[in-house]
Formats: sequence, structure tokens, C-alpha cells
Amino acid sequence: MLKTNKSIDANLVKQFQSGNANALNQLVKRWHKQFCEKAYWIVKDADQSKDIAQETWKTIITKIQDLKEPNKFSSWALQIVYSKSLDVIRASSKKRIKLEAFARERPEDIYEDNDNSQLKNELLKSIKKLPINQQQVIKLFYVADYSLKEISELLDVSIGTVKSRLFHAREKLKTILKKE
Repeated sequence: MLKTNKSIDANLVKQFQSGNANALNQLVKRWHKQFCEKAYWIVKDADQSKDIAQETWKTIITKIQDLKEPNKFSSWALQIVYSKSLDVIRASSKKRIKLEAFARERPEDIYEDNDNSQLKNELLKSIKKLPINQQQVIKLFYVADYSLKEISELLDVSIGTVKSRLFHAREKLKTILKKE
């Protein structure tokens, strides 16, 4: 049975390499679910596993012409899924490490570069009164000098959400500072 499946895959790969686009559709039907399952097994996130499967197909499409041994399609393709899954895990780890390091920084350390004027102290106290998600966005945008896109990726939220949090944080800061 295994040899039959390998020969079917090899035949489809050869057909695709010869210009038959329908052969790729057949490969997708045969393998897409397995790619998603393999990726999910590694990253434990359904959405990410679907994205990994899509990225795998993009890689396969660009590199399948170079596949010298079509009967090894399954192991070759699953290796791509595995590599892409590990890339996602590495990227997530880097993002988490950056966020943890940022969270450990004391706000006083961030604002040390100039003299501690009364205005800075009032602003710092006011920022501490904001919800955590708004504090993060304010600090990342104004202090750490991240772009909206970078903040979006770092916090794993949409750019629209970052803009909204930034807007509401500014409005709350205005209100808080007027009261004091």
C-alpha cells in the first residue's frame, strides 16, 4: 500500500513537472490535511498550522521542478512542514522574550535619560493608571520607538487594535493630567 501511495505521488509530481497543473490539485487533495495535522502537532495552534500548510505549498510550488526523486515527495514535503513549523516556534519565542524583557523594565529606568522633572513624574504616574494593554502600547510607541506594525507583531494584535489602544491611551492621559 505504501509503495502504491509513493508511486501515485511520484506520478503526480512528474505530471506537474511536465506542465499538468491539475496534478498539483491532486497532490493538494492528498496532502493538505496531513500538512495541517503535522504542523498542528508541532505548534499546537490550528490557525498557525493552516498558515504553515499554505506556506509549505508555496515552497513546494516554487521548488518542485528541482525535485530529482519524485518518489520521495512525501518525506521532502513533510520536511518542509517541519522546518516551517520550527520557524514559527522560534519567531514566537523571540517575540515572547522581547515582551518579557520589556515587562521587566522598570518605568523609571526608561525615563532616566533626562532629569526627573515634575512633568515626567506626573506623566509616569498617569501612565501607570492606564490599563496594562494601553500602557504597553504607549511605552512601545513613545519610549521604545517601535512602529505601529512592529507593535502589532510584538503584541500579536492587528494594527487597527494598536491604533485604537494608542488613541484611547492618549485620551485617558489627557483626562488624567487635566484632573491633576
